[in-house]
Amino acid sequence: MNTKQLNETSKFLSYVLRHEPHAIGLQLDSEGWADIDSLIAGAAKDGRILDIALIQAVVSSSDKKRFTISDDGLRIRAVQGHSTASVSLQHVEKEPPEFLYHGTATRFLESIRQQGLIAGSRHHVHLSQDITTAIAVGQRYGKPVVLKIEALRMYQQGFKFFQAENGVWLTNHVPANLVSEKD
Repeated sequence: MNTKQLNETSKFLSYVLRHEPHAIGLQLDSEGWADIDSLIAGAAKDGRILDIALIQAVVSSSDKKRFTISDDGLRIRAVQGHSTASVSLQHVEKEPPEFLYHGTATRFLESIRQQGLIAGSRHHVHLSQDITTAIAVGQRYGKPVVLKIEALRMYQQGFKFFQAENGVWLTNHVPANLVSEKD
């Protein structure tokens, strides 16, 4: 398996496991799990050749740990980033560190200054504990900027925080007054 094949498969899995499972006739349960055999069959109808070895290679090689396979090896899910209404992952509430970071593009700054950070089509706002990850995320959308979030202060004010299996921090909304540009 080459890097291109792994990247293309990862993007396809993100698409169907986070956003559009019905595009290939796939059913996700409320926790986002899909039957791997059904995923392979649905992908084949879409003209994509997947097998268990390729899926396992994508899961294990993903530096961001986007996907997880069930303990019995029969199901797969995206660990966060869902926009499909059929999925409602039950993350455990957790106290965040003092600061978390959010990577975005400079073109979104004006909107963020007015509205804060909102989930948009996803279920949560995604935050990271380290600046390097935030920069990498921001670069996907244009000229990157890192925002510093007063996470602990938010938590003390009653905002709920969760941490996904891959370490990404999740919250519903970040008010504009608790967001600043990282120096």
